[in-house]
Amino acid sequence: MAVTEIKSDAVALEKAIEPSPGALLRRRVFSHMGLMIGGGILLVILAMALLAPLISPHDPYDQILDRKLIPPVWFDSPKVTWAHPLGTDQLGRDYLSRLFWGARISLLIGFAAMLISGVIGTTLGVLAGYFGGRVDMVVNFIITTRLSMPVVLVALAVVSLIGSSLTVVIWVLGLLIWDRFAVVMRSATQQVRGLDFVAAAEALGCSTWRILASEIMPNVTNHLIVVATIEMAHAILLEAALSFLGLGVQPPEPSWGLMIAEAKGLMFFEAWLITIPGTALFLLVLAINLLGDGVRDVTAPENRN
Repeated sequence: MAVTEIKSDAVALEKAIEPSPGALLRRRVFSHMGLMIGGGILLVILAMALLAPLISPHDPYDQILDRKLIPPVWFDSPKVTWAHPLGTDQLGRDYLSRLFWGARISLLIGFAAMLISGVIGTTLGVLAGYFGGRVDMVVNFIITTRLSMPVVLVALAVVSLIGSSLTVVIWVLGLLIWDRFAVVMRSATQQVRGLDFVAAAEALGCSTWRILASEIMPNVTNHLIVVATIEMAHAILLEAALSFLGLGVQPPEPSWGLMIAEAKGLMFFEAWLITIPGTALFLLVLAINLLGDGVRDVTAPENRN
């Protein structure tokens, strides 16, 4: 009897000491260096975008020609002033203010294009992976057709024909970068489709849409998170490339890609005009990828210990 009581007390003590699922999740989050770094950088850029009207020292569209090409404050120049900490561009516009407002455009385009492409690609991939057969053949044909078209060339052609604007850029990118969603979700759905719990749901008479929503999608979410972050970063870089070529966001909008394009003529004389928005783009894309990989690692079933 005494031994039994000791064992039961030991089991009760283990259960009392064992951390809750919420505590385990917090421990995994705060111990993942990539997730913390990516999340921290992204939070800073997101705060810059949301608070741009409040924290911008100047109007990003104001042109003061007698203050053009003022260097940033870390330069040793008589023109340096703390009124323009990051200097001004060739039209006298405050670079710090344009950087803040440019974060809004980059995040908006990245998120909106990712959302559009995610809906299209995930729908096609899940349907192809679950139903197989002719549905899979049709979706594979659509994916192959899309992969045969170079994204940048098609985007350039469409934007040049329709005309360039923020809305057009978002829709063009969203309708062109869904293929990775479709390929990954098709493969992930095929793996989950053959598992026992899906067969059990079918045996219980659950409808197809019920199985897709409650059995398939929760088990492919990790793959979806990684692809979504990759495509968001991809959309941001494509927008910057289109703006650099003059067919993306149009002046005088403070797009980071457009800021680089406007400064390319001065890259050998005033390199900071390209370095500042280029560094901002690099940090944003890095943060999105680190955050996506971190969320995937933390939420993966094999890492829940």
